[in-house]
Formats: sequence, C-alpha cells, structure tokens
Amino acid sequence: MKSCTTLRVSFHDPGNRRAIGGGLEDIKFTGHGCAISQASASLMTVKLKGKSRPEAMEMLRAFHDLVTNDANEAPKVLGDLRVMRGVRNFPQRVKCAMLPWRAVEQAFEQGAGEATVSTELA
Repeated sequence: MKSCTTLRVSFHDPGNRRAIGGGLEDIKFTGHGCAISQASASLMTVKLKGKSRPEAMEMLRAFHDLVTNDANEAPKVLGDLRVMRGVRNFPQRVKCAMLPWRAVEQAFEQGAGEATVSTELA
C-alpha cells in the first residue's frame, strides 16, 4: 500500500512582529496509508500549529531522533508524539513516521504565504 500525505500550510505574515521566522499559522493534512503515517501526521499537525520555524525544525530533529535513536529519554517538547517511540524497533516503518515531517520541510522550502505539499511513499 502506498502512503500519501498532502499537507496544507499557512505561514504567519512576515510583517507581523510576533511571527518570528515565518511560523506555521495553520497546518492540515489529508492522506491515506498505514496507521503509523496517519498517526504521525495527525499528532504532528496538532503539535506544530502556531510554532515558529525554529521551533518546528527543532521538533522535526527531536522527532527524527525519537524514531531512529536508542535514547532512553524522549524530549518533553514532543508531548504526545512520544508515543511514536516504538517505531524505532521497526526500521522499515521509520519512513512512514517521517513522511509528514518531510512534507513540513518541503513546505518551509517553498517560503511564505500558503503552501501545499504532497508526498508519496511506496
């Protein structure tokens, strides 16, 4: 089964002084695929909404470490995303968990305003 995630992101207006680093004003996803990719996307959108770009990128790195490294303690900044820790025991599923996070990276590369990013994983 292929996993596909379409992410719609609205960035803060860079003219707004509270919008440091062009943060995520709104983030939503649609998609289909395995439970891991869908759960990761759902938890991610809740956690990233309203975050600045540096905060979002810090969370991305922390999540990547969570699902790939054997660290004993998961960063508290991840909150509910820490339930995804078990994915590291199934290396073939790490891509599934990371799929929506890669979409966020691509959205940040597109810049300001609104971005729609689609990813597909075979």
